[in-house]
Amino acid sequence: MEIESNLIIKNDKLEAFDILRKALTISATNINFLIFTILTSLPLFCFLVYYEPFLHKFLLGISEMLKPPSADLYWSTLSLLSIPTDITRKLNNEFPEGLVQIGLVYLIPLHLLELSTVLVIVDLASKTYTRQEEEEPPLTLKEMVHKPFDVTRVIGTLVTFVYAFIISTISLLGLIWLAAIYYVVTKFNYDVLVLVWCWVGFLGLMTMYLGWSAAWNMSVVISILEGRYGTKAMASAIFYSVGNVWRGFRLMLVFFAWEVGLRLPYIYFGCKGTWSVGILTQIGLFCLGNVVKWVAFTIYFYDCKNREIERKLIMKAKKRAVESG
Repeated sequence: MEIESNLIIKNDKLEAFDILRKALTISATNINFLIFTILTSLPLFCFLVYYEPFLHKFLLGISEMLKPPSADLYWSTLSLLSIPTDITRKLNNEFPEGLVQIGLVYLIPLHLLELSTVLVIVDLASKTYTRQEEEEPPLTLKEMVHKPFDVTRVIGTLVTFVYAFIISTISLLGLIWLAAIYYVVTKFNYDVLVLVWCWVGFLGLMTMYLGWSAAWNMSVVISILEGRYGTKAMASAIFYSVGNVWRGFRLMLVFFAWEVGLRLPYIYFGCKGTWSVGILTQIGLFCLGNVVKWVAFTIYFYDCKNREIERKLIMKAKKRAVESG
C-alpha cells in the first residue's frame, strides 16, 4: 500500500501548458538531443524546400479560382452546396497536373519522411524524458545511436501511421468542404443562416478534428514505444484519451495554429512560391515545431498512462478498504 501511494505522489498531473513547457525544455536545453533531431530532420527539411514553394503556388492558384466573377450573382442554398463539386471540376480542368503532383507528393514521400523523423524523435524523447524524471544523466550521442530500430516495429508503426493518416485526411477534407462554402458565401453576404451553418459546422468539425488528432498522434507514439500496431494502437490511444480530450485538443490547437500561421503570410500577401530566405526560415520553423510536437505527444502519452495507473491504484485501494471493513 505504501508503494502504491508513492507511485501516485510521483505521477504529477500535467496540463497542456506544462507538457509544452517540458517539451520545449527537452528540445532546447538538451544539446545532444537537439543535434541528433536536427540531423534526422535534414531529409524532411530538404524535401520541404521543394514542396513548400509548390504548395504556396498551388494554394494561390486555388484562391484566385475561388474569387467570384460578380458580386451581383444570385447564389441559392443548393448552388452553395454544389461549390465543392464546381471547385473539383475547375481543379480537374485548370490544375490537373498540379493536383496529381501535389496529391502524390502529399500522400507518399512527405509522410514517409515525416514518419522517419517521428520514429527517431519519439524514441529519443521517451529516453530523455524518463531519464530527466528519474534525475539520471542525459543521453550521450553514442547512446542515442546505439540501438537500431526493429524492422517489425517500423512496419507496425507504418501501419498505425497509415490508419491515422487516412482518418485525419477524411476529416480534413470535410473541413476544406465547409471552408470553401464559407469563403464564397462571405464574398456575397447573401444568407445569414447559411453563414451561421457554415461557422457552426466548421468549428464543430475543427474541434472534433483537433481533439481526435491528439489520440491519433498518441497511437503512433504507442506503436513506437509499446509495440502495439494498427487498430490495437488506436484502441489504446482512445482508451488513454478518455478524460483527457480537452488537454489533447489544446495541444493540437497550438501546433495546428503554428503550422497554419507559418503558411498564411505567403498566401495572404500573394507570394508566388519562389525560393527565398523567408521560405527557408518558414521550413526551419516548421521542422522545429514538428520536433516539439512529437516530444509533447510523447510526454502526453506518459501522462495519460500515469493517470490511468493512478486511477487503477485508487480503485484498488478503495476496494481493499471496503473489504477490510
